[in-house]
This record gives sequence, structure tokens and C-alpha cells, in this order.
Amino acid sequence: TVGDVGYLDDEGYLYLTDRRHHMIISGGVNIYPQETENLLVTHPKVLDAAVFGVPDDEMGQRVVAAVQTVDPAEATEEFAEELTGWLRERLAHYKCPRSIAFEAQLPRTDTGKLYKNGLIEKYSV
Repeated sequence: TVGDVGYLDDEGYLYLTDRRHHMIISGGVNIYPQETENLLVTHPKVLDAAVFGVPDDEMGQRVVAAVQTVDPAEATEEFAEELTGWLRERLAHYKCPRSIAFEAQLPRTDTGKLYKNGLIEKYSV
């Protein structure tokens, strides 16, 4: 549909990877947050994750992650640093969040989709 982003593989299969309106433009680079979200939820201490852009004077937008941990006691600055390092080992540096915040539960719509607008408003400072 209009607004979907994806690619065709060598055999002609279409893979939809994200929505265009979720795209983050940071320092002139297009970043699709779904890739980072998909990676975050593979970490054994992460239950759910949302990645989004917030306004930034220098970069246009800054990449932010909101994470729900399996154990709420893990929601610490130390774990945020550990998770940042873990992401940097697996992703291009520009796709990695500049900050990680913890949420008890991520907001979702009635259909189960992440409601990022509320998070964007909350973390836009």
C-alpha cells in the first residue's frame, strides 16, 4: 500500500519492512526504526521496544528507544549502557538510539500496534 517500505529479494519476493511515516531523518540519513526494534526484542532482558525520532537542533531528529524490560528491576542506567553497546555490535552506528528510556508498558492501540505519537510527545524536550 501507499506508505509501505520494503524490498524485493533475488527471487522476486516482496518483504515489507516498515512504514514511511515512521522513518527518522537524522543528520540527513534515513533510518527505519523497525530494524532496531526487531533487534531489541531479541535481547533476553527486553520484553518490548519502540524506536522513534524526536526533534534535535543539530541532527534534525535524534533516535530514541523506549524499552520495556522483562524484569522491571533491570530498568537501570547500567542496563541502558549495556544495551547500547549490544546494539552497536550489531547495527550501523547511525541506527543506534542516542538514548534509551524505560517504560513499565509501551502504549499500544486497540489493534496492538505501537502508539509512538505519545512516546514522541513525552520524549521531545
